[in-house]
Amino acid sequence: MDKMNLRRQLNAARASLSPEQLRANAIKTRETLLDQPWVQMAGLVACYWSAGVEPETHGLVFALWKHGATVMLPVLRNDNDLDWAVYDGPDTLAPGRHGIMEPVDTRRGVDAIRTAALVIVPALAVDRKTGVRLGRGGGSYDRALARVGPNVPTVALLHAGELLDDVPAEPHDQQVRFAMTPEGLTSLM
Repeated sequence: MDKMNLRRQLNAARASLSPEQLRANAIKTRETLLDQPWVQMAGLVACYWSAGVEPETHGLVFALWKHGATVMLPVLRNDNDLDWAVYDGPDTLAPGRHGIMEPVDTRRGVDAIRTAALVIVPALAVDRKTGVRLGRGGGSYDRALARVGPNVPTVALLHAGELLDDVPAEPHDQQVRFAMTPEGLTSLM
C-alpha cells in the first residue's frame, strides 16, 4: 500500500476511536512511559502537544514537567521545520499555525532537539522491523529526528494496530528506537 492510502486508512481508524478509548490509551501510555528508568532520568525531553485523535500527550507532558524534566514542545515554522520552546505549565501555551497549541517561551532553534535526552514524536504508524515511522506527510518530524543523536531514545506514540509489518519508506524517512502503544513499549532497534 502506498503512503497516501495507508494514511487515509489509519486516519479513518483513528476517527472511529471513542473519547473513552482515547482517554484509556493516554493513561496506559503515560503510566508505561513514566515507569521506564530512562524516561525518569531524562532531564530534557522533546515531546509534542497532541491534537485531535493523535495519541494524547497533555497528561504526559504535565507529568514530566511536574517530575522536574524540562519539556520542549515544537513550534511549526513557516518552512514546516520545527523550532522548539520550553513548556512551563498549561498556561504557557497558545494556538500556533493550524491551531495546534505551542509554547509562548523563547524559541530555541531547530537544533535544540540535539540536546534532548529523550524524544517523543507522533506517528500514524511504525514499521516493527525497521523502526521507520509514517507521519502526516509534511516531513517536519523527519527533519527533527535527523538531528537527534544515535544513542538518544526516540519514541513514537501509536494507537493499537499502528505498529505494522510493512510501512512504505523513502530515503528521507527517519527511524525511531521505540514504539509505544496502549499494549506496551516495543524496542525496534
